[in-house]
Amino acid sequence: MQLRGTLMLLGAAFFWGTTFVAQVTGMDGLEPFSYAASRYLIGTLSLVAVLIFTRRQRARERRQKNYRRGFLIGLIIGVVLFIASSMQQIALQYSTAGKAAFITCLYIVFVPLGAKFLGKTIRLENWIGAGLAIFGLYLLAVGESFSVQAGDLILFVSAFFWTAQILLVDRFANRVDLMELSAAQIFMTMILSFAAMFALETPKFDAMINAWFPILYAGVMSSGVAFTLQNFGQKYAEPSTAAILMSFEAIFGALAGWLILNEMMTSREIFGCLLMLAGMLATQWALIKKSL
Repeated sequence: MQLRGTLMLLGAAFFWGTTFVAQVTGMDGLEPFSYAASRYLIGTLSLVAVLIFTRRQRARERRQKNYRRGFLIGLIIGVVLFIASSMQQIALQYSTAGKAAFITCLYIVFVPLGAKFLGKTIRLENWIGAGLAIFGLYLLAVGESFSVQAGDLILFVSAFFWTAQILLVDRFANRVDLMELSAAQIFMTMILSFAAMFALETPKFDAMINAWFPILYAGVMSSGVAFTLQNFGQKYAEPSTAAILMSFEAIFGALAGWLILNEMMTSREIFGCLLMLAGMLATQWALIKKSL
């Protein structure tokens, strides 16, 4: 079960990481909330289709395993998700993608601390893994001169909201219908993004149409599939482990930038990737020993 959770969370990290490319290309001519609104609209539609297709199976599972409906708590977590993703999208206007990846992924440090505050036991390998991963992220995403700008501060605050989202999902993943939890989160984020778009921006629907592919990819694979994988994955993984696995979006983002946008990786960045891999292996050490 833990291995299944690991693979699901790595899948979520892959789709989130590759969506950085979609965000770079899709934001051409679009403002942050306009991009987010169209992205989460696609994500909502894709999850509604899955909800309809799986409604009978999920109803049986709820009766057999005594699950609760997941819509209400999903709407609440969706508010946190909206704040986190909106701050990240806004900050990308003032900060680099590398810094954004590094500062956002500070949740791999905040999650174990938050989990300990909530009474969970954090093993030594989790702390070692978090330390290796955070240093690896530093080498991967930050240049030799580190300066703090307005966008960096926004990203730093957003990391606390990503932490809250992860811990909330962890708290309810074993208690509610996970597909409903995913759909409600994305739906609430969509509604709030549209509200912010009409209140704060001038919608450019022609630009949305021109950016249909990056919006479609981000909507289906990142907003729909990845958050669903996160919800299911956290059912089988501890929050500190989940945070490190999901932080691999930075590695996947760097690789996608290299393959698709022809961005080159330095030896420093490659070493950062290796340290992050070591961090993942460290936090999974108990599972690895059991498999040997």
